[in-house]
Formats: sequence, structure tokens, C-alpha cells
Amino acid sequence: MQIFQVSLNIAPKKRGFHLITSDIIRSLPEISSIKTGICQVFIQHTSASLTINENADNTVRADFETFFNKSVPENDPDYLHDYEGSDDMPAHLKSSLLGSSVTIPVTNGRLNLGTWQGIYLCEHRDHGGSRRLVITAWGL
Repeated sequence: MQIFQVSLNIAPKKRGFHLITSDIIRSLPEISSIKTGICQVFIQHTSASLTINENADNTVRADFETFFNKSVPENDPDYLHDYEGSDDMPAHLKSSLLGSSVTIPVTNGRLNLGTWQGIYLCEHRDHGGSRRLVITAWGL
């Protein structure tokens, strides 16, 4: 069994859903030596998240942003945690709904994503800053 792990810093992104599949692939070229395995991508932040979804049509990512903003609105007077602004608690809630990691099979040295699948960095803050990922791949 082989195990590879890298940290990847993603430059600050505007609020929204951003495809980062190619960034992940570039950061771990060693994955090409894994015939059968797993790749986990973990984000080390509580106000951004990761998910896998449509990678072809930009309107999907725009609709994700619309849905989450309607589902978890800002300026809710019931939120107690607002130290960093009106997007603070909504960002934490959104990141918990989507999650802090994704797991992808590795087959013949490549991420075995579906034809229309890509990995999204979900930035839930207006000014979230850079984001750090830990990418771990293991297998035979």
C-alpha cells in the first residue's frame, strides 16, 4: 500500500461555488502510481466546504449559491454568533450542511469521477481569504 499526502493552499475566491478539480490533480501527481485506491480531500476551515457536482454548466454553481442563500439567510436576529459579520454564522451552517471532505475512488492512477462531476470549493464568506486543503491518497 502507498500513502501520499499534501497540503494545498487555494487563493482567496469570491463567495460562491468554484471548481477546483484540476488544482487537486496538479497538487498530487503521485496519484498516478495508484492502480486502485481512495483520495480524500479535507478543508481545514469552518466557513467553507467541499462537494462534488456538475462540472460543465456554470449555472449549476450559481443556483447552488442562490439555494444556500435562501436556505440560510444572513442577518437573522436569532443568530448569536456574529463576531465577524452577518455572513459569519450562515457560513458555518452552510459548511456543516455540505461537509468538510469528499472521498473519490482512484482507478488506474486517476480520480474516478463521473463524466460531469467536479470538486467544488464552496466559499460561504464574502471575504473568506485563502483556504487550506489536505489531500490524502492511498491504495495499491
